[in-house]
Formats: sequence, structure tokens, C-alpha cells
Amino acid sequence: MALNFFDQFMSPVYFGIPLMALALTLPWMLYPSATGRWLNSRILTLQGWFLNRFTQQLLLPINLGGHKWATIFTSLMIFLITLNMLGLLPYTFTPTTQLSLNMGLAVPLWLATVIIGMRNQPTHALGHLLPEGTPTLLIPVLIIIETISLFIRPLALGVRLTANLTAGHLLIQLIATAAFVLLPLMPTVAILTTTLLFLLTLLEVAVAMIQAYVFVLLLSLYLQENV
Repeated sequence: MALNFFDQFMSPVYFGIPLMALALTLPWMLYPSATGRWLNSRILTLQGWFLNRFTQQLLLPINLGGHKWATIFTSLMIFLITLNMLGLLPYTFTPTTQLSLNMGLAVPLWLATVIIGMRNQPTHALGHLLPEGTPTLLIPVLIIIETISLFIRPLALGVRLTANLTAGHLLIQLIATAAFVLLPLMPTVAILTTTLLFLLTLLEVAVAMIQAYVFVLLLSLYLQENV
């Protein structure tokens, strides 16, 4: 049977039932919930400190009207980080390697920022389509280009997250397969390949966190333009 490196990106099915819903629900069960005690545990304290710092840094350049999105952005950030990190474990499935899921997250949130801009300040929102001081002959062309760039934003969000995670998983599987094949033939080269695999795994851990942060950061920038 030929090895197919893309089998790992197939949505898991058990007894004919897709397990995508289970994969999306499981991360929320891993986080500790608040208790009625006066003093929280160290894990809860660290979790609260991280969420406060992240929310503060993310919403710092946004007006007070955009601070209502703090819960959405923070929850989305934690959700994406958890999915990306769990996908690095052996024999697991990464839902964020599916473009459909990423587009399902990107399109509604991007559309919400656009609708907010059109409702609250339509003149300012439409003004982004035509930079100030544009020559008269270039006005139709620039409006078309800016409109296309506006509608490409959710596609860029989804494709960026999907492509980075997919490329990292493929590299890890390729290098792991090479190390396994070279072990009986050239042990020294196999050890070096395994070292490279370990370093690449550390890099993928960083990529998993950075890509989740970039996804939420770009959404906050889109919100900043329309608030």
C-alpha cells in the first residue's frame, strides 16, 4: 500500500460518524474552570494573567467601541492555539488544517467588522476604497482594486492559517519517514535527521501559537478600521 502523506488531513470518521464536532469540542474541556474559593489555584491565576495581558495588548490601539469584542477575540485565540497544539501530538487530527473550518471562522467575523463600519460610519468605511488625492483617471481602477482587496481579506485569513499548518505537518511527516527509513541503513544520518525533526517540532510549536495570534490580530486590525 502506497504511503499518502495527505491522509493525515482527512476528517476522521468512526462508524460512519464524522468526528470533527468532537475534535472542536474537546479543547474546551482541557481548561480549568473557576471555583467558588477565595484563592484560585496557580493554574487559574496564570490563565487569568495571560488572558488579561493578551486582551490588554490586543485592544490597546482600538477605540472603546471595539472593546466589546474582547471576549470573542480572546476565546478565538485560546481556541485556535489549543487546536493547533493538540494537532502536533501523534495520532491526532488538526481541524485547523481544513480550509472550510478556517473560512467558516474568518468570513463571519470579517463580515461583522464590515457591517459595523457600514452601519456606524459609512462615509469613513467607504473612504477606504478611494485614497485621498487620487488622480481622476485612476479613481475607477483604484475603487475596483480596493474592493477586490477588501473581499480577499477573509480568504487570506483562512488560507494563511491552513497553508502554514499543512506545510508544517507535511515537513514533520517527511522528515520522520526519512529518519525511520535511514535508521537501518545509515544510523548516523538517521540520528542527525531525528535531531532536525526535534528542532522542526519546536519550530512548529511556535508556528502554531504565532499563526493563532496573527489570525486574531488581523481581525482586530480590520475591526479598528471600522470602529
